[in-house]
Amino acid sequence: MSTDTTLTTTAVVDAGQPARLRFAANLKWLFTEVPFLERFDAAAKAGFAAVEYAAPYPYEAAELQRRLADAGLKQVLVNTPMGEPGTPTRSGVACFPDRVQEFRDGVEQGLEYATALGADFLHIVGGLRPDGVSRDRAFARYVTNIAWAAERAKGTGVRLLLEAQNKRDAPGFILDTQSQAAAVAEAVGSDNVGLLFDFYHAQIDEGDLLTTLDSVWDRVFHLQVADPPSRHEPGTGEIAYTGIFNHLRRRGYQGWIGCEYAPAAGTVEGLDWIKEANA
Repeated sequence: MSTDTTLTTTAVVDAGQPARLRFAANLKWLFTEVPFLERFDAAAKAGFAAVEYAAPYPYEAAELQRRLADAGLKQVLVNTPMGEPGTPTRSGVACFPDRVQEFRDGVEQGLEYATALGADFLHIVGGLRPDGVSRDRAFARYVTNIAWAAERAKGTGVRLLLEAQNKRDAPGFILDTQSQAAAVAEAVGSDNVGLLFDFYHAQIDEGDLLTTLDSVWDRVFHLQVADPPSRHEPGTGEIAYTGIFNHLRRRGYQGWIGCEYAPAAGTVEGLDWIKEANA
């Protein structure tokens, strides 16, 4: 683990001082300059204390455990399995009425990896409404599947995340808004189900970010950042992230913030925004 103090992403609490925001490197998006298994060391060298990524499944859990331990990193989350890019299941199968067993198998696999890696969260990816299936039917299946997953995850120590994704990047995604995602979590009625609030998705579809965030605050478990329109690092687009980060400190947010963006000009070269966020 790097001892470089120019970029620190862990929480520091001093008497009379607000906690520093904690940022986790998303290894699908960051450090793509090197092969995936080398990104753990790269993230640690850059000053990150935690990582997240969507798909651990091409790798043995033991190999990922070793990479995390050697780099001194915390695993924050993984996603449930998704289909290949360009396929109908590329955003998951949670809303597919005819793929219930596939969904359940994916949750089982996701929980197996999440527990092995010590991850806090398993993101249940909602999916795109299947062709020929009414939205009401797809949504009903989604809610039923989330309820099943919540029951299955009890006792594992892993909490489940629901995320609304924007309709520009994911047309037909089953969750339309942050409030709808929160309503699903509320309907399921389990304290192990909450929201992954992604500022990038929320800005594109809803805007009014602070009000939108506050309206679902009690259900938010995890945050992710990127700046539209190009999905680069904070400070490169239209979101006033200084205000966002100050708001999170005022609200006492203690969780991780996932960095799920495509660096504009190299991962390490674009990390100054983290130092500024905790200045």
